[in-house]
Amino acid sequence: MPRELTEQELLKELEPVVEANLNRHLALAKTWHPHDYVPWGEGRNFRALGGTDWDPDQSGLDKAAKAAMVTNLLTEDNLPSYHREIAENFSLDRAWGTWVGRWTAEENRHAIVIRDYLVVTRGVDPVALERARMENMTTGFVPATDKGVLHTLAYVTVQELATRVSHHNTGKVCGEPIADRMLQRVAVDENLHMVFYRNLTSAAFDLQPDTMMRALVDVLGSFQMPGTGMPDFRRNAVTIAKAGIYDPRIHVDEVIRPVLQHWRIFERTDFGSEGEHARDDIAARLEDLETKADRFEERRERLLDRAV
Repeated sequence: MPRELTEQELLKELEPVVEANLNRHLALAKTWHPHDYVPWGEGRNFRALGGTDWDPDQSGLDKAAKAAMVTNLLTEDNLPSYHREIAENFSLDRAWGTWVGRWTAEENRHAIVIRDYLVVTRGVDPVALERARMENMTTGFVPATDKGVLHTLAYVTVQELATRVSHHNTGKVCGEPIADRMLQRVAVDENLHMVFYRNLTSAAFDLQPDTMMRALVDVLGSFQMPGTGMPDFRRNAVTIAKAGIYDPRIHVDEVIRPVLQHWRIFERTDFGSEGEHARDDIAARLEDLETKADRFEERRERLLDRAV
């Protein structure tokens, strides 16, 4: 059984994998510019410059689309918190540092383009949006499993995939082709980020299977989206779930199961007793998530039936 590596040893052992996946990412990532996805011709001045301030009737987005767009944007806005977390848990040296900087620059584009779109099209109240941004960024975000390299790898893999799904589905419910095109572009970035982290986690499983399994159990047991502490998050999350943008069933079927399958969690034969025990815990957690997803779908179906 291999000894448990220190954090510095893990960073050193994983660095060649980081470099290989950084090069892969740079080869696949497409250059795009936020200004190309914003309908600037729809813009007009607000009252401060002699125009008209926002009115709810100006928005072409329904309740679910507004909730999802605002939640996604405020999540992206908290980039300083995420940069700090991965910089502290990974490294700013060599390939690690290059990745941290590249990831941060790419993520920043997402907030830029979504905010520009919402302000230009008057999709949401810009004053309320700015107040929420200030509150959200002041509070910041710290994952519940802030425990080092392996926990961070597991968390960001799940979170990036969840974010990709959320952006993709939000674009579909907006009922507006420019918003859909914009959010599909953002979702492509998120998917590439997820693949980077998922590949590093695969390498970590090969390097430290039992320790990585313990980290995964912790992450799945306490997973929260990075927007959890933002203003109106719970209310918006309910609206988003009811609309089928991101709900417990999607979380299980499109996020948790795919990463578990990719890492061959239930097929691996290299676990020791700790890893086997952790695998049993994951199976139990997955069963619990399935039960919650079934119950949510039943409640939503009853609500839809009553609304007819």
